[in-house]
Amino acid sequence: MIPEDAIVEEKFLAATGPGGQNVNKVATAVQLRVDVFRLGLPPYAYAQLKTLAGSKMTAAGELLITARRFRTQDANREDARARLSELVEKAKERQARRVKTKPSKAAKARRVDDKKGRATIKAGRGRVRID
Repeated sequence: MIPEDAIVEEKFLAATGPGGQNVNKVATAVQLRVDVFRLGLPPYAYAQLKTLAGSKMTAAGELLITARRFRTQDANREDARARLSELVEKAKERQARRVKTKPSKAAKARRVDDKKGRATIKAGRGRVRID
């Protein structure tokens, strides 16, 4: 759940999309401006949120979410908050650590043998010398 004090601003805009002529008269789209630092995220989650949000994150650490999928303010407000919480939950998931692997000695030996074989084939393609 997103704390209410994290939401800096909730603005209603005139939306494009469904709504017919009503779109021109009523401000149904919702724009949430959220202060990411007030969410209380651990450092790894903050870094992950930054990459997930991309251009939606401002330099001041605010996240902008615009919802205009539905025809009503309430539905768009719920949609914006749901998308915000989904983004935060996705950022909290830890990435699995990558375990470095090395090729085995046999694999290295096979690679060197293949290279030597290719070298002899290519060396045989050169000019013929009469000694």
